[in-house]
Amino acid sequence: MIAQQLHQRVIENKDWATLVFLLSLVLIAIAKSAFESRFNDFFRLIVSNKYTKIYRESSHLMSGFNLLLFVVNLISLSFFIQLIFFHLGLGAKTDWVLFLRIFTLLTVFILSKFLFEKIIATIFGIEEIAEQFNLQKVTFRTYLGLLLLPVSIILFYTNFIAYSAILVIIVILLTINLLTYFISLKIYQNIILSKLFYFILYLCALEIAPYYFIYYLITKN
Repeated sequence: MIAQQLHQRVIENKDWATLVFLLSLVLIAIAKSAFESRFNDFFRLIVSNKYTKIYRESSHLMSGFNLLLFVVNLISLSFFIQLIFFHLGLGAKTDWVLFLRIFTLLTVFILSKFLFEKIIATIFGIEEIAEQFNLQKVTFRTYLGLLLLPVSIILFYTNFIAYSAILVIIVILLTINLLTYFISLKIYQNIILSKLFYFILYLCALEIAPYYFIYYLITKN
């Protein structure tokens, strides 16, 4: 008689992720319905610069439209970071606690960085430059977050994704991110050149140093 051994079947709970993805779609739908004209211009950002020309004033930075898409961007990026952790063997992609930790830390990091940027910009007397530069970055990074959302959904529900595909996506994201910097510098080059020294100090303090410390912490731990 052959002895049979029963093994407990592990069932991953993905319901929470489905709800969060649905929340993202709801927020996008609200942004589209409440700011239809602006959303349509924003959606064509990759092929048209109409949006950046119309909404280039710093007063648009804290608008309801940007806040709605900012939350979507946080969700999208948090899921993608969790997927990177999963492929590195540092956590499960269905761990909702890990997602909350990433989401919280990412939110605190971005908001703290934004606050320090305003403080440093005030000290250097480049508030106008910093606010317009930030608006440009937020615009392109929010757009990038929207593009990343369907990618994160596909990667989350697909079990056979090679780590090389994740690396390719990371390289693409970093490349696009660098391009947004150059685009922003080109758009506001006249304003930046008028206070170039202070702007370089601003970049070193808030655009280079934070990411260097993050890289240092990751490599040391």
